[in-house]
Amino acid sequence: MYIAITFLFALLALLLVFWGGKILVGGNWLLGFIRGSIGILLLGGALLIVLVAADIYSYRNLAKEHNVGTVSFEKLGDQHFRAKFADQDGMAQHFELRGDQWQLDARMLKWKGPLARWGIQPAYRLDRLSGRYLTLRDERDKERSVYQLRESDYGVDIWRTLRDVDNQLPFVDAVYGSATFLPMGDGAVYEVRISHTGLLARPLNQQATSALDEWQ
Repeated sequence: MYIAITFLFALLALLLVFWGGKILVGGNWLLGFIRGSIGILLLGGALLIVLVAADIYSYRNLAKEHNVGTVSFEKLGDQHFRAKFADQDGMAQHFELRGDQWQLDARMLKWKGPLARWGIQPAYRLDRLSGRYLTLRDERDKERSVYQLRESDYGVDIWRTLRDVDNQLPFVDAVYGSATFLPMGDGAVYEVRISHTGLLARPLNQQATSALDEWQ
């Protein structure tokens, strides 16, 4: 579905490039300033549409609940862990997290109005992995760790733009889907799944289960 949306954006951008180029090179330039300004605006609009399409393409279709990856931990010291996040495609990233608990965040685009009635499913992109301390004093005084899992390319971030305008558009909402903070433990492995309501993490081994039992 999002490949089709990206294709439509690309087609619109090509049309704007065609019209903009035609305006810039056509005529006898008697109305050069107006003609040039309109042409440049069209070409600029085409470039912006291409960048928006590229940003939307970085999101995944969310038709039903499914696994997005696993998070595993190796203890390096007191409140200091090496975290490994392996996504559903098998790509792994390593981070050093400080604290007692971890959380994974995802950005979500939820379509509404006619787009939702047409059957366009929500989209998501994994966003951040972070650590948190249990006590307010530690949270205030000790080193904190937050890592971006994916950045928007070329400086265009449609999700952030929607958040900045307070989601006032009638056809889409930009929201966070966050897994509940869960304890880090040496050797603990968690599965992370996503649904229309957000992220959910579950223990996959005894170390993770034991860490949960101690925390609760």
